[in-house]
Amino acid sequence: MEPDLFTAAAEERQEKDPSNSPLAVRMRPRTLDEVVGQQHLLGAGSPLRRLVGEGDGGPAGASSVILWGPPGTGKTTLAYVVSKATNARFVELSAITAGVKEVRTVIDGARRASGGYGKDTVLFLDEIHRFSKAQQDSLLPAVENRWVTLIAATTENPYFSVISPLLSRSLLLTLEPLTDEDIRALLHRSLTDERGLKGAVTLPDDAEEHLLRVAGGDARRALTALEAGAGAALAKKEPAITLQTLEETVNKAALKYDRDGDQHYDVASALIKSIRGSDVDAALHYLARMIEAGEDPRFIARRLMISASEDIGLADPTALPTAVAAAQAVAMIGFPEAALTLSHATIALALAPKSNAATLAIGAALEDVRKGLAGPVPPHLRDGHYQGAKKLGHAQGYVYPHDVPGAIAAQQYAPDALKDRQYYTPTRYGAEARYADVVEMVRERLRGARE
Repeated sequence: MEPDLFTAAAEERQEKDPSNSPLAVRMRPRTLDEVVGQQHLLGAGSPLRRLVGEGDGGPAGASSVILWGPPGTGKTTLAYVVSKATNARFVELSAITAGVKEVRTVIDGARRASGGYGKDTVLFLDEIHRFSKAQQDSLLPAVENRWVTLIAATTENPYFSVISPLLSRSLLLTLEPLTDEDIRALLHRSLTDERGLKGAVTLPDDAEEHLLRVAGGDARRALTALEAGAGAALAKKEPAITLQTLEETVNKAALKYDRDGDQHYDVASALIKSIRGSDVDAALHYLARMIEAGEDPRFIARRLMISASEDIGLADPTALPTAVAAAQAVAMIGFPEAALTLSHATIALALAPKSNAATLAIGAALEDVRKGLAGPVPPHLRDGHYQGAKKLGHAQGYVYPHDVPGAIAAQQYAPDALKDRQYYTPTRYGAEARYADVVEMVRERLRGARE
């Protein structure tokens, strides 16, 4: 038997007895108009509309579609809607468990269905980035000959994870994370729709807000939690899904955390101060609170980058690259995996030697500039590349440091008003101890040019 989830027989069983299907399956949109979010892909004349045959242009020409976006944003849903709109067989494979053998089985079945029954096949391949190059190559004949309409889904950048021949033959559509309002609309529809809970229970505001935090922009997670809460409420013969019931059923407490209020800034402040204080356990606690409350991982990553320079600096020169790498990784992978990256960076920063010398240095320099202590740039440092600069004395007498032993030229660099100012005072902590020795040696050499 073909390894799919939505063959014609499976669809028929679901339609006859939908109550056995999970709420997320029952509420799967049947048309593009029922899809929540992704409005940038659903406008009149858009490629998705054309793919299902809407609009004057007819079906879109691409025989393959790649859907790129975070989990729970509707990739499977869009593939299913396309199959329903085109009256095609819908076959689903996961690249985690399927291989070339399963792909060939589906393709052979698609060719038989097309030749014998005139029925097209939509092959939905989830997590295509997990397929090797050879496995992805096996899809090319079916795509090129249009034996199947391939709709592949990935949470990773397809330019790095999908082979070029397949990518060039595909329509790439980028899905955006669902907003709280998107999830809210889906919850409201599921509470009253005949395919959903049919008004059997209500959802108070505090429970709804908790569900939005639990969902984290994932529609599937939101509906799964709603169904669990509704089942528990009905079992207790309660007319509403209370916050307490939700906490019990989804095993997640409602954190007091307002992403736009005091808690947002208080917990973020506590995270940074715990890192500054080298308390790795407290830092991880506050990080966990922010993650569980649905904080934007990019906000957390930005705070870690600031901490790396503000509180660690040159005491550990690897701190900032670690934080920057974490921010880049978070932007690419999103939650839930981003929690691992943020933990990695938080631990590294909390246990790094600390120095605020870089922070104090730029603060002191800025204070002098704001006081008006600037002065003209010394003539020998001015730009001497343009016509007439030589007549003005610009760049005259400048000593190129690489031409002298040690590559340190004894000449004045600061304006006259600031020639004796020292802003950077390195500590003796961690790797900055080396800089403390270097800066003293350099200043000693430069001092001769000022005396």
